[in-house]
Amino acid sequence: MARYTGPKTKIDRIFGEPILGNGKYLGKNPNPPGQHGANRKRKQLGEYALQLKEKQKAKYTYGVLEKQFHNTFVEAARLKGVTGDNLIKLLESRLDNTVYRLGLTASRPAARQLVSHKHVTVNGHIVNIPSYRLKPGDIVGLKEKSEGNTSVTSSIRGKNPKISWLDWNETEKKGTFITAPERESVPENIKVQLIVELYNK
Repeated sequence: MARYTGPKTKIDRIFGEPILGNGKYLGKNPNPPGQHGANRKRKQLGEYALQLKEKQKAKYTYGVLEKQFHNTFVEAARLKGVTGDNLIKLLESRLDNTVYRLGLTASRPAARQLVSHKHVTVNGHIVNIPSYRLKPGDIVGLKEKSEGNTSVTSSIRGKNPKISWLDWNETEKKGTFITAPERESVPENIKVQLIVELYNK
């Protein structure tokens, strides 16, 4: 799942929202995938199915494998505070997610590739681990050679002003991870309480 290469629109249609893409084709065909599409009768999802679907949505959104996701949840449960909120904080603190949030790439898969190919630095040092956990004050940018690579810089679009937990320096093309965000600040529609209930069964 960390390297899903199938049709992105299919995943968007499963969840009814743009999980992996920009959702431009979702408006044309919002029905769930399958042979009968909108005509297929579906039973109302039970409690377990809803919880599992929410976990799958979070995994697809952040591009995390099952084992990685479970380990992240266990770590979130150990921390002080609300487990669901801690889970989002840990996922948002990943380097690949932060590269995406800073606007250095157009998608999380592209951000993961940028990190893996050693284009990204943290505090001036190259880090090629997408799951690297950032700490408050860490500075994320591109290595010097990559700053002159048009194939890398052409995808830079700048940070969304709504992402308040990151600071973006347009001149230097670097961003600072200020702090892990609170759940209400994260725009993704993930019901973390359902995930917590699933793991606590």
